Amino acid sequence: MSAPTIEQIKASMRSTWMAGDFGVVAKTISGGAEDFISRLAIPAGSKVLDVACGTGNTAIPLARRGCIVTGVDIATNLLEQGRERAAAEGLTIAFDEGDAEALPYPDASFDAVTTMFGAMFAPRPELVALESARVLKPGGLLAMGNWNPGSFTGAMFRTGTKHVPPPPGVQPPVLWGDEATVRSRLEPYFTDIETELVPIDFDMRVNPAGAVDFFRNYFGPTKVAFSKLDGAGQEALYSDLVALWSEANVAVDADIHTLVKNQYLKITARKK
Repeated sequence: MSAPTIEQIKASMRSTWMAGDFGVVAKTISGGAEDFISRLAIPAGSKVLDVACGTGNTAIPLARRGCIVTGVDIATNLLEQGRERAAAEGLTIAFDEGDAEALPYPDASFDAVTTMFGAMFAPRPELVALESARVLKPGGLLAMGNWNPGSFTGAMFRTGTKHVPPPPGVQPPVLWGDEATVRSRLEPYFTDIETELVPIDFDMRVNPAGAVDFFRNYFGPTKVAFSKLDGAGQEALYSDLVALWSEANVAVDADIHTLVKNQYLKITARKK
């Protein structure tokens, strides 16, 4: 079989993120998103673009701080949830359909670009770096929150790709959480690149098997991975994921509670 075209890869990614209901997953890490934004201290009145914004986990706390916020994502169902969340809080946020590799905005349009667990999944990281720089004003802030290879999420992704390999040539998204890789990608366009590992918990009131069921039902990449396997393959993936979650669970009441200590790489940089 020939390798898929970039158009086919992007169409598959869009359908993957529209599968399940990421909005349900997003609620479990909304506190971490608010913490991420608070650490950036972006001034009120700043024009901010939130790339791969999903349902607004980072766009909404930015708007609460008084920023002028635009969110962009490939998944239209997530954008609609973001609009509903913003309206419920009386916040004005523009939620646009668009691609992190070809942002639909003029050069030097924004004071800051943010992305948390979003743009890292785009298949061509060199274009993510280029486009993020292009839409920023000189001296503008880029802030990324990316799962790193050593995190629990990194292990979860590796478990999934063992059973369902990614398309040929597509690099692991968690390389956006590797400091050396990040620097090589950003240095052509950015200066003052700083990185920091930040803890974030997966805290769920279910046992580890229930956590796997939750992600299987609501997290698009996990849901789609299971859909690509036959019965035996699904059982094998499920068994490996339950073992992974069980081993990482530090909750004392593990039969009804899953607490996993996760982490991500926080990256900040300034447009040259």
